[in-house]
Parts: sequence; C-alpha cells; structure tokens
Amino acid sequence: MTESVERRIPLATVPNLRTLGGLPVAGGSVADGLIFRSATLGAVSEPDGEALVGLGIRRVVDFRTDGERRSAPDKLPPGVTGVHLDVLGDHARDLSASLAHLGMPGAEGREVSAEQLAAIKQQMAEMLGDGKGVKILQDSNRLIVSSPSAIAAFREFYEALTAPEVYVPTLFHCTTGKDRTGWAAASFLLLVGADEETAVADYLQTNVDILPMIEPMLERAERNGVDSSLIKPVLTVHESMLQAALDEVRERFGSIEGYFTMGLGLSDAQLETLHDRFVTAG
Repeated sequence: MTESVERRIPLATVPNLRTLGGLPVAGGSVADGLIFRSATLGAVSEPDGEALVGLGIRRVVDFRTDGERRSAPDKLPPGVTGVHLDVLGDHARDLSASLAHLGMPGAEGREVSAEQLAAIKQQMAEMLGDGKGVKILQDSNRLIVSSPSAIAAFREFYEALTAPEVYVPTLFHCTTGKDRTGWAAASFLLLVGADEETAVADYLQTNVDILPMIEPMLERAERNGVDSSLIKPVLTVHESMLQAALDEVRERFGSIEGYFTMGLGLSDAQLETLHDRFVTAG
C-alpha cells in the first residue's frame, strides 16, 4: 500500500527532483538520503548545486544518449562525480531520446524558419496524433527493459549500487526524468519490496513534478501554432507506459527477479546487498 510521504525537493533548476527515501516496502521503507531521481541537470544554478551537495549527493548517473548530453551537458557542483550510462544507445533516435530538442532546460537554442516550423508541425501531427505518441512511448519502454544498450547500462547501474565498497548517495536522471529514469526507479522499488501500487504512484508523481518544466514548452508550442495536446502526452507519463515495461519483463524474464538475475546478470548476493543497503526496518 502507498503512504503519503513528501519526497519532492523543489529546486528551480533541477526539475522533477525527489528522493525514493521513505517509500514503503515489505518489512520497512526505503532508507532516506541514499537515492534520488530527477530530470535534466543541464541548467543547474550555483545555489541549487550547493543544495544537491547539501542533500549528500556525491554521484550522478546520466542515462541520456551522447546527443542529448551534447545538447545539454550536466552542470555538476564540485565534489559530485558524473557517470554516463547510455540506456538508448542502440536507439538514439527513439522518442525518449529526442526530447532534448523540444526545448529542455540547458538545451541549445535553435532558430527555425517558417518553412521549417510548418514541416515540424505536420511531422508532429502525423507522428503523435490519435494517441500514436503514447503508443511510441509504450514501445520505447519495452526497449528500456530489453535492448542490449539498456541491459548493459542498467547492469552497470545496479552493480554500482551493490558494490562492496562504501556507497555514496546517488542521483540518477535522463532528460525529462520520466522514461529511463522512471524505469530505474520502478525496477529498484519493486526489487527491494515495494508493491506495484507504490511503484506506479511514484511513476505517476512525475506528472505533477514535471509541470514547471513543461508548461513553458507547451505555451511556446501554442504560440508557434502547434497544438500542445499533441506534445503533452509524450512529455508526461501514463500508467500504460510502465505496464508496457512490466509486460516486457514478464515476457522475457518471467518476473522482476528474473529481470535482475537473467537479464542484468546480478547474483543473489548482489540482490541481498541491494535490499540490506537501501531498506530500513520499521
């Protein structure tokens, strides 16, 4: 069952930031101050960087593609180490990996002509209209589970979380903090003992936390004559997207445990370490 836990961390230049600490799992809850999720860190102000350090964060895992990172490189404060794990490297043109070009914070500005804008509008209508955008992201979430680059990236992510050396509090992110980041959070929660309702609730919390970031984009789209209702479904999350990922898990690996052992190749000892490290009793 879910509980009402205030986990949001309101930093103006770190969108969609929250801790997984405090969420209920079997036998207790996720320990506080150890693991965080967010959207892009491409425009972090100095005060917000200091706030990240104040939260104890010393490691940032960036799930974006090389192209996304070039468009909006992470701005990390001193004392924080960045790690790049390209989840969609096999599918760099996937929609989840293309959102940096829609005007994410820190992304390079791009002037377009009237002719280019007209072509973009037509392309978006054809690609995203009639629910096609959501279907694309459902398929994308399947790739985030089982594509070779995703398997390699998440294996390395979880190997670091379970490494025997001293663990340092970690923040993980992609561009919007909803698809690749959403799967990282959901898979983590399910493995350490959260029920599916709790994992889904955290997943859908993004629709609230991401609003300050996407509202200016939607307004800009309307000013340019683009129907914002085409864009909003792909800038937010839907339970069907997470369910597509979970369906992929069941079809390929049988269960969430199978995803970690057969898919990512983690050992039972590593899974036990993950639980012991991140779950506090009570």
